[in-house]
Amino acid sequence: MEYKLTDIASVIRSKNSGPYELTFDVIFKDFEMYERVKTANIFNAAMFAPLYGIPESDIISLVYFDPAKAIKITIVRPIPSGSLGETDVYGAQQHAPLMGVKFEL
Repeated sequence: MEYKLTDIASVIRSKNSGPYELTFDVIFKDFEMYERVKTANIFNAAMFAPLYGIPESDIISLVYFDPAKAIKITIVRPIPSGSLGETDVYGAQQHAPLMGVKFEL
């Protein structure tokens, strides 16, 4: 069955993790779906890197955090926060590519 991340997650967000990093959080609505996604290894570097047009080596960490039924991904920020050409100093608008994620389970 195909699932949309927006249908099974209660929170999809991005935020600063310092001037050189961005962190993305996906918090699932229930533990059952979280466990299914985790077991199927849906979120991994090979899946996430193309969403943001970055090399897998720019993914600093990708962690499944069971107590919160959440996935936390931290990447190297493409342009440091506050630098010339940077358009989202707080990193709060970078989660948009995750909103379109669909997958089979």
